Amino acid sequence: MSGVVAIVGRPNVGKSALFNRIARRRVAIVHDRPGVTRDRLSAEVEWQGRPFMLVDTGGIGLLKGEQGGDDFSQEIVTQVQVALDDVDVILFVVSVQDGVLPMDLEVAAMLRAADKPVLLIINKVDTAVHDRGVDVFSELGFEYAFPVSALHDRGIDTSLAQAVKFLPPILISPEDAEDQEEGQSSKEARMNIAIVGRPNVGKSSIINALTKSQRVIVSEISGTTRDAIDVPFEVETDGVRQHYNLIDTAGIRKRRRVKDSVEFFSVNRSDKAIERCDLAVIVLDASEGVTEQDKKICDKITDSGCACVIVVNKWDLYKGAAEKANKAEAKKSKEKGGRKFSRKKQQEMMFEEFGRWVQANLFFLDYAPVIFTSALDGFQLDRMLEAIRYVSGQLNQKLPTSLLNRTLQKAIERSPAPSAKGHRFKLYYATQVETKPPTFLLFVNRKELLSDNYTRYLTGVIRKSFGFEGCNIRLVAKPRPKSIEPIRRTSIKKKTGKKASYREKFRLKDVQKKKKAASRKSGKPKKSGKPKKSGKPKKSGKPKNTKM
Repeated sequence: MSGVVAIVGRPNVGKSALFNRIARRRVAIVHDRPGVTRDRLSAEVEWQGRPFMLVDTGGIGLLKGEQGGDDFSQEIVTQVQVALDDVDVILFVVSVQDGVLPMDLEVAAMLRAADKPVLLIINKVDTAVHDRGVDVFSELGFEYAFPVSALHDRGIDTSLAQAVKFLPPILISPEDAEDQEEGQSSKEARMNIAIVGRPNVGKSSIINALTKSQRVIVSEISGTTRDAIDVPFEVETDGVRQHYNLIDTAGIRKRRRVKDSVEFFSVNRSDKAIERCDLAVIVLDASEGVTEQDKKICDKITDSGCACVIVVNKWDLYKGAAEKANKAEAKKSKEKGGRKFSRKKQQEMMFEEFGRWVQANLFFLDYAPVIFTSALDGFQLDRMLEAIRYVSGQLNQKLPTSLLNRTLQKAIERSPAPSAKGHRFKLYYATQVETKPPTFLLFVNRKELLSDNYTRYLTGVIRKSFGFEGCNIRLVAKPRPKSIEPIRRTSIKKKTGKKASYREKFRLKDVQKKKKAASRKSGKPKKSGKPKKSGKPKKSGKPKNTKM
């Protein structure tokens, strides 16, 4: 274990700013409003060759009635206590501009009870004037105190140097070395899965149900999740262990409804999560069906090129429509001969019918599998993991070049592309150049001849022949290099000095025949093959007298 360092403190003291400064990237949302951070954020960082896990926590002590919502104060405290159980070093952050507040004393008492090394980080010491207020914090009674400025990157190296000393040493035995190599390989092969959707569709509930813990805060209030939270997740199936990185995102609503700056940054984090993930799980509400905002989120998924799995959540609330569908299916079976279906068969038929309806509304994602779940009672979450595992396998598929070319050539012969301006589309060579997403490079005569409709046709052929279920297939057309194009000799030996080709000789003969035929029709006399005599004509003698 490399060690864990947690950042703790009351709201609005600069914990998230310090977290981003140490992580060297913008992970947490930084805002002047207190209580913006709610869930635990984690990031793997390294300082002077020493790796460790850095954890950001929500502000402790957000009072009821304060802006930012105090309905989550108890949940935030619970998340902080869970984080303190697994940390090695605690960075207790206070603000030099506020001085020692009663809430700081309460947090200090809670940290002493944790019995962990505590470093007092006096933040917002931006200028020399603020240095005068550092001595006041000796009242908290901590041995190590460091004045820092997260805004100007001041004093952070000194505090981290002391924090690293309290981390457990990294002992590498032969067994640990093998585990470390396996861990590194699994880390490199870890698949990023983003859980996206509209607000309050059950994204955080699904993550808690998968991890079997209260990893993220769940509430009926829309907009509970604000940051993009990475949650490492491992599952073993048939003796094979899969490593995933689940990304819980904030709900994406319509832009015209985003009036809060914090929500704006939350939606921005969600968009970034879609761009960096390998597979996106779009969560729908079964009671509301497919909305216009769901289609816009699916557009973002297709533009990013990541794979997709459609999850229809809250299936337990869809009882009325389920009963209606069962009655309709029973009526159809009665009309066909009175055949009775079992309860399980009726449910499967209902799933199939609803799935077709979802794919019809999300026609641009008709290649994505549809799974019906209920995060409340864990209904079919195992099937969702199975679909994710299957799509991830399809995503890493690499096709043989020869088989790919044979398949595409047969498809083009069966249904040629429409010609444009006297030119017909020709495919010379095709090869797969990338995975995640599967990208195919097509060498063609003219790339403008590959229309969108014909691209969809070729994509459908590849998907039908080789699978790629749930994957966004990309076709990139490129003109064939001139170095491998056939050389066309248009000149004869008299003009170029080069020997004419066999095909060119026959072409020239045909041209000459056509010219002769045209001259005969016009009535012009044939030209003799003898060359004209060169030189001046001879002068004649005296003119002869003509008799009148």
